[in-house]
Amino acid sequence: MKKLFRLSAWIFLALLAVACADSRMHSFNTQTAAGLKEFLKYSPDRIPFVCAHRGGERDFFPENCIATFGNTIGRVYSMIETDPRYTKDSVIVLMHDPSLERTTNGKGKVIDYTFDQLRKLRLKDSQGNLTDYSIPTLDEALEWARSKTILVLDRKDVPVEERVRMIEKHEAESYAMIIAYSIDEIKRCHELNPEIMMEVFVPDTAQVHKFDLNGIPWENVVAFVSHNLDVDHSVFDAVHKRGALCIAGSSRNYDISWKTNRITDPDELSSKYRKMIDDGVDIIEADLAVEAGIALKALQERRQGSKGKFFK
Repeated sequence: MKKLFRLSAWIFLALLAVACADSRMHSFNTQTAAGLKEFLKYSPDRIPFVCAHRGGERDFFPENCIATFGNTIGRVYSMIETDPRYTKDSVIVLMHDPSLERTTNGKGKVIDYTFDQLRKLRLKDSQGNLTDYSIPTLDEALEWARSKTILVLDRKDVPVEERVRMIEKHEAESYAMIIAYSIDEIKRCHELNPEIMMEVFVPDTAQVHKFDLNGIPWENVVAFVSHNLDVDHSVFDAVHKRGALCIAGSSRNYDISWKTNRITDPDELSSKYRKMIDDGVDIIEADLAVEAGIALKALQERRQGSKGKFFK
C-alpha cells in the first residue's frame, strides 16, 4: 500500500509539474536567422538568461527529454543545450552518454541498438527513478522547439555537417545553433551555412585575438568562456567589444555545491548566479537552470531597450 501511495504521489506531482510548465512558456521571439543573430549580439542593455545544460533535468524530469525542456521554459527563460547521438540504424537521438545505464533502464552502447529498440526503453530522472518518458529524436526536438526556445546542439558522435543538415531540414536557423570545438569545425559550419549561429570556446583574450584571424564574423558566435569562476574577467570585455555574448558554466561549481549541500541557502545560491552576471557573463549554462533562471528574473523584468522584444 505504501509503495502504491508513493507511486501515485510521484505520478500526481509529475503531472502537476507538466501542467504548470505548459500553462506559460517563456519563449524567445527570434523569427528569422537574422533575428537570432540580433538577439545574441551584445549590447550594453543586454538581458541575461540561462542555457539549460542537457535540458535542465530534475526530479520527475530526465536529462535530454522533451518534457524536461518544456518544464524548464515553462518556468524560466532558457536556451536548451542537448546531446545528439547516432543509433545503430543512423537515427539521431538525444543522449549524453555513449552507454545507456546511467539515464535509462537499458544496458550497453547507444550505437549498438536500432531506434525501435531504444524507443522501448524508459528514461531515468535525476535521482535514478524510472519515468514514463522515452528517448526522443533530434527531429522531434527541432520540431518541438520552433517558436519556443533556442536549441544548442552539442557534437557527441554527430559531425558538424550532419548537424547543419538537420537544422536546414527543419528550417531551424532562427532557433537552433551548433557547438563547434575547433577552428576547422567553425569554418566548416560557416562554409556550409553562414546563417547558422555557433557556440565556440574562447577561454581567454589570447583566444579572442586568435579568433579575430580566422575570418569568421563575430556576429555568428557566442563565446563559451569557462566553467572556471577564477577566469580573467578581461575576456568578457574583449568579447563584448567584438559584439558577442559570453556564456559561462555553473554546473561544475555552484550547481554541484548545491547538490552536495555545500550551499544550502537558496538566497546564497541566487546571489552567486547574479554575481556571474555582474562579472560579465551574459548567459549562464546551468544544470540547475530553473534556480539560475529564477535568480535572474528581477534583471529580466526590466525589459526595455533593444533586447526586450525578444522575450515573450
